[in-house]
Amino acid sequence: MLARALQVLLVVALLQGWAAGAAAESPFRSWAALVVAGDWKGSGGGPTEAFDNARRDVAGELVRLGFDPGNILQFSVRPERYKPERPEKSDIRAIFDSMTRLTARAPDGCLVYLTSHGLPQGVIVDEAILAPGLLSAILDRTCGARPTIAVISACYSGVFVPGLGAANRMVLTAARPDRTSFGCGESNRYPFFDECFLQSTGSARDFPSLAGLVRTCVAEREVREGVRPPSEPQVYIGPQLRPILPLYVFPARTP
Repeated sequence: MLARALQVLLVVALLQGWAAGAAAESPFRSWAALVVAGDWKGSGGGPTEAFDNARRDVAGELVRLGFDPGNILQFSVRPERYKPERPEKSDIRAIFDSMTRLTARAPDGCLVYLTSHGLPQGVIVDEAILAPGLLSAILDRTCGARPTIAVISACYSGVFVPGLGAANRMVLTAARPDRTSFGCGESNRYPFFDECFLQSTGSARDFPSLAGLVRTCVAEREVREGVRPPSEPQVYIGPQLRPILPLYVFPARTP
């Protein structure tokens, strides 16, 4: 009887240990993530740290959400200024090449976060414009059919929704295709959208709920600041991704 009881206790302990390990395993552990600051000039033409601040802190928040630090690459127009984070130089070809290498070792999903100035044609990446069709082609070649999330923080970034809106993708943008976003001045710590993203992750359960919180946060911030017209961030979730994305749950923020 004693031996039987010890066997039962051992099995229970093993099951509890397995369950604890499974719970601790992040669903984003084998996702590839790129965080790109595409410019260093503020809306007034002078230098700003807003985009690089967002790049650094979004990458840090992704680690808290369960992304492996080794699977997160950062890009900056002025990488020599930010040696602790070791960002690569923001360049469209470099983004494609890095994503190709990264997705080979992190095969479960993709996340791309771009923060920069935007135009109706696309988002600025250093001296070039990354158009929606080109970013979609990059994601097709590197991420393929795996779950993919694209976050575009820029003026007019809603232009990316039609171009990126595949069945396996979620697209979250800082503005409608015909609207500017705000907070890109020389004295801003972050663009409004990036700040709301960082403020909202702790209250969100997953990326769909995060999108709703960010949109509410941006609208409230713009009312407080008295800026118009409202940017109206956009969100798209493809039909293949919609039923499974709620399974990718964020960890609770520790007090």
